[in-house]
Amino acid sequence: MRVVDLFSGCGGLSKGFELAEFELMLAVERWAAARDVYARNFDHPVKDVDLNRVGDAVSLIEKERPNIIVGGPPCQEFSIAGDRVEGDKAKLTIKFAQIIRDVRPQWFVVENVIGLSQSATWQKARKILSGAGYGITEQVLNAAYFGTPQNRKRFFAIGRLDEEDGFLTDQLELGKADDPLSIRDFLGDEFGIDFYYRHPRNWGRRGVFSIDEPSPTIRSTNRPVPPGYTVHPRDAGPLEDARALTTVERARIQTFERNFELAGTITDQNMMIANAVPVQLAQHVAAAIRRYEEERIMISDPEFRNWLTAAHEYTPRTAGNVISRLKRATKILDSKNLPPNPLDALDKLDQQKEFRKLGVSIRSQIRKAIRLHAEFHGQ
Repeated sequence: MRVVDLFSGCGGLSKGFELAEFELMLAVERWAAARDVYARNFDHPVKDVDLNRVGDAVSLIEKERPNIIVGGPPCQEFSIAGDRVEGDKAKLTIKFAQIIRDVRPQWFVVENVIGLSQSATWQKARKILSGAGYGITEQVLNAAYFGTPQNRKRFFAIGRLDEEDGFLTDQLELGKADDPLSIRDFLGDEFGIDFYYRHPRNWGRRGVFSIDEPSPTIRSTNRPVPPGYTVHPRDAGPLEDARALTTVERARIQTFERNFELAGTITDQNMMIANAVPVQLAQHVAAAIRRYEEERIMISDPEFRNWLTAAHEYTPRTAGNVISRLKRATKILDSKNLPPNPLDALDKLDQQKEFRKLGVSIRSQIRKAIRLHAEFHGQ
């Protein structure tokens, strides 16, 4: 699928989708330093475009015919580290939604700090996206459980045209680890140390961490051990054995590959690394989208969708809801295909505890979808 990445930064989200074998067509980033690093690591263009000018942005993006638009609008105004006043930068989330509404790709992905999910800005953006026909899955993912050695919780809103809200929840949970990933689990002894220093937000927190635990969230601040540091009772090891991580090491914790090329001032590099989506987390989200699309095709050939529209006068969104219910039935039955005879399918569903636990309305909708599918195949 063809991808456009807005607010791309240095390319964490793009790199994850690239590794999941999506086709990156275009990135948009206003910050010159991040744009330079992005250009060093990708073959497709990255452009400086003012996304406040929705019409101009839409004209540019439409030329790429994207199947999916991804992006992480500026998050400082939603962050716990900021003052959380929803000002001009927050409005870019609204612009992002308007661009998606006007371009109408099949999919979109929004990534941001958890604070976005509770903001008035997101509620406005969500209304625009829902009104444009997107079903939306909203979920907080901790990167440490999805291939990244870092406790980093982020909010994702993922939408697809003509789907029900929450449609991607099961796929996003697939492959979640039982335990958080430590730095040593991911990188072995690549850093050559057992302990490292990470400057605390305040003096009530520890500063020495072990590579046998996941890193705390990578921030733009990266200072050496100060001369006056007071040993904290929760420090993971001796202060004299700890040092600050290098910029490259911090990028590795963000799961950028070893050959990812950084450039610019150290301050700029630390900022763009901290702002990036961890590559492995981005790849996990991209893989969930790919699986969903592949399974959807298995059940929903275009002829079935067209038949629902012609024979039953279903709208595209209603037809999409039928497909979603069929997919849910196959998941409950742990099978890619339904039994040809609808009575067999319904009987097997009734035997499943997971199906019996669903509400009466949901069970009824799934049964109806199975009967429609059987009717289409002449059963």
